[in-house]
Amino acid sequence: MSGDRFIPFRKKDIIALCADGLGADIDKTQFSVFCALLVNRIHFEYHQQLESLKDNFAAFDAQGDTRILLAASAQEKAQCRARFANEFADLLDSANFEKVTDEDLQNALSEESLFKVRLEVTFDDFEEMVFYRRGETQKTETLRSFWGLRKKQVTFTNYDRVAVYITFKDAEHFANKKKEPLGFTPGSTIIKLFQNVPKADLEMLFPNSEVRMRPIDKVVIGGSAAIGGIVVLVTKLGASIVLLASLLAFWLGLNDQEVEITKKHLITFGIGMGVFGSFIFKEWTKFKNRKIRFMKALSDNLYFKNLDNNAGVFHTLVDAAEEEDCKEAILAYTFLLNADNQGLSEEHIDQQIEQWFAQTHNCILDFDVTDALEKLVRMNLVQCTDGRYSARSLPEASKILDDYWDNLY
Repeated sequence: MSGDRFIPFRKKDIIALCADGLGADIDKTQFSVFCALLVNRIHFEYHQQLESLKDNFAAFDAQGDTRILLAASAQEKAQCRARFANEFADLLDSANFEKVTDEDLQNALSEESLFKVRLEVTFDDFEEMVFYRRGETQKTETLRSFWGLRKKQVTFTNYDRVAVYITFKDAEHFANKKKEPLGFTPGSTIIKLFQNVPKADLEMLFPNSEVRMRPIDKVVIGGSAAIGGIVVLVTKLGASIVLLASLLAFWLGLNDQEVEITKKHLITFGIGMGVFGSFIFKEWTKFKNRKIRFMKALSDNLYFKNLDNNAGVFHTLVDAAEEEDCKEAILAYTFLLNADNQGLSEEHIDQQIEQWFAQTHNCILDFDVTDALEKLVRMNLVQCTDGRYSARSLPEASKILDDYWDNLY
């Protein structure tokens, strides 16, 4: 089956659904104890991973609020950043995020924004840039134009969660380009987590995106300015332009008739130029105000889509990854527990769980059976013989988990 690896149900609900599906000969109370022990063990493992992420991130965290006893060297910061990047990628994979491909990013830049904002991104400013997404759905919205008189339904691909990991180039890069970076520090790393992002609007998540006028906006503003300018020239400067043309023709020898410029002509010309200058200023102000409205639309959308930043992102993702691991392990163990003594192959387990979600809950997903079985085998809760997996009994599995805590230290 096709679909995301993400299981769109809470851990508590998965445990309840699995308990309801147990065979009549299986003790549900014992199953609840087993799930509690398993969840706590997985939580402990992710706590260790969180501490490692925090230690590596602290070396280059520009927003830290704790004192530093010994400042890290440039080489040490680079090593910590490299370790953090690898751990962060593993964490996103555990949380069932998928990497956004270069093709998806290029499509986002070429497709029309749902928010009617055209953005320009300077990719050369980034040393490293990675996007991840989770939860791909199709949505339909009604877009209004021409002051609400025209309505158009648009179907688009929406990402429920998008994680962004970007490292900027150093200060020398921006100095060579004679470009002043705004809102970020050269050489720094930013991590952000967003929700409900249309695929066509991925470019708005870049920290250096700049608002640009769409062709239709340029036509509207340019057409209005051209028509208004012609009207001003004809009504306010027409006589003065004719006079200046005659004077220029006389100076060039194209006309023998001498042109006399009076004080009245100068006053009329001055008033006309003043009117024309005010018109130019008005059109320039209209252009700037339109750009400001676009920037406000962009910031308003980002305000409600932003979920977390920097250290808060991997704290959130650790919780999400832990939830996914718990759900996967409990599901795989339950289906093996209900199987016969001959066990099940990896492919058979995968098919059973995916079909169960599709038929019982109308949910299409790509269950990560390999990861689930690897965890259970590593914890000695499941055995594998000749490619067939079988679950240990509930009392035996619960004792194994309980002994783990007794012998932890």
